[in-house]
Amino acid sequence: MQKKFLTNLGLILFLNLLIKPIYVFGIEKAVQEQVGTAAYGIYFAIFNFSFLLTILLDFGITNFNNKNIAQNSHLFTKHFSSLFTLKLILAIIYIIIVVIAGVMIGYDSRLMKLLLVQGFNMFLLFFINYLRSNLAALHLFKTDGLISVLDRSILIVLGIFMLNSGIFYSENGIMYFVYAQTCSGLITATIAFFIIVKKTHSFKLSWNWPFSLMILKKSFPFAILTLLMSFYNRIDSVMIERMLPNGDVQSGIYAQGFRILDATNMIAFLVAGVLLPVFSKMLKHKESVESLVKLISTLLLTPAIVIGVGCIFYNTELIGQLYPKHVNETAEIYALHLQQSSRIFGLLMLSFVAISTTYIFGTLLTANGNMRQLNYMAACGMILNVILNYILIQKFEAFGSAISSLFTQFLTAMIQVAIVQKLFKFKINFRLINIFITFLVGVIAINYGTKMLHFDWMVNFCIMVVGCGLWAFITGIVSIKSMFRLLKYG
Repeated sequence: MQKKFLTNLGLILFLNLLIKPIYVFGIEKAVQEQVGTAAYGIYFAIFNFSFLLTILLDFGITNFNNKNIAQNSHLFTKHFSSLFTLKLILAIIYIIIVVIAGVMIGYDSRLMKLLLVQGFNMFLLFFINYLRSNLAALHLFKTDGLISVLDRSILIVLGIFMLNSGIFYSENGIMYFVYAQTCSGLITATIAFFIIVKKTHSFKLSWNWPFSLMILKKSFPFAILTLLMSFYNRIDSVMIERMLPNGDVQSGIYAQGFRILDATNMIAFLVAGVLLPVFSKMLKHKESVESLVKLISTLLLTPAIVIGVGCIFYNTELIGQLYPKHVNETAEIYALHLQQSSRIFGLLMLSFVAISTTYIFGTLLTANGNMRQLNYMAACGMILNVILNYILIQKFEAFGSAISSLFTQFLTAMIQVAIVQKLFKFKINFRLINIFITFLVGVIAINYGTKMLHFDWMVNFCIMVVGCGLWAFITGIVSIKSMFRLLKYG
């Protein structure tokens, strides 16, 4: 099972690491530079606002379907037709509620138009994720990997033409970016749909109320978890934009750091997408998952520590390189925004360690059906995050939201580790814990030392990365033997 997991995970990571950084740092970053910080800040807030209500779009069906079909593949054809119809009905309900919610919080006609199109884009995104859950559940990981990068590949092509045309400099430039997302989403969803239909023995659009009610009841715990985690992961920018007089600008500054975190999270998200059906199948057949948890923890948390600590030490240099001065900004305003964005970026990227931990242990709990424990954890995280945001945003603006996010992510991650330890009774590996602590201390020392070097910051940064890689081998957190084993698995 580990061999198959590693082989398919490697393919999916390769495809996404090839395509998505080009989109994030080549297209999306350039779009923000052309439309301006304030316009992008409004888009970012509305994107996250529409994300908060996606419980109505998915209702936990994607995670439930991934787990259920992985354990009962013979139900795939029977369930797909009925779930497809249910997803369309949920989409209509979602769009209606999103519009009503937008009116209630005071969006004007211009923002409502943006919200409406973004709501449709969110439907496409979650519909593609649902289609991909079927591919992953059937262990068609290669096809899933190709679909996972198709929408961004199309958006890269569209983005290149639109950026060169200068269309984003216009007053409604951000809307053209949203329309491009609609186009790429429609094409990807259509292709994924026809691939799935070919895998079914029959497909007929039908409505089965008893079946739909049964699915909604079974997926309800997944839906609650999705809602609660969406709130404590996405409420930040919405509260920033609504609470502050200069909320659009502060939301745009926050988006600079969050976008990079979101791109980095892609790695952990993809790992979790492959882990869920693998864990589900192993647990059904009473196989031990302890060795796989240890393996994936080492593979994911080692680079997460290097990335998180490195971005704390090199926050100003990295943000300054990624976001040069906009043509409409004065030097003073740019210097202020750079200082704010760098501090936010450092804290957000440090939380990647906690988020990676959540993707490992939270996925295991989901596969094991421990939804009640996960929902209690997520509810505590949501309440804590909203309270901290309300207090800290007023005092520290967007930086306060970064503090809130960091604290919430680490607390909820530790709770999930504790739950897994209690339920699965894994043997506490003190040796591995000591190795991780030693590795962390060394990474901090290496970062501190390279900052003292009198070279260009990029040279110092590269020395830091190489030094941390060597330190990983020296401490034994990564070994030559394990690398050969991974190559053998591949």
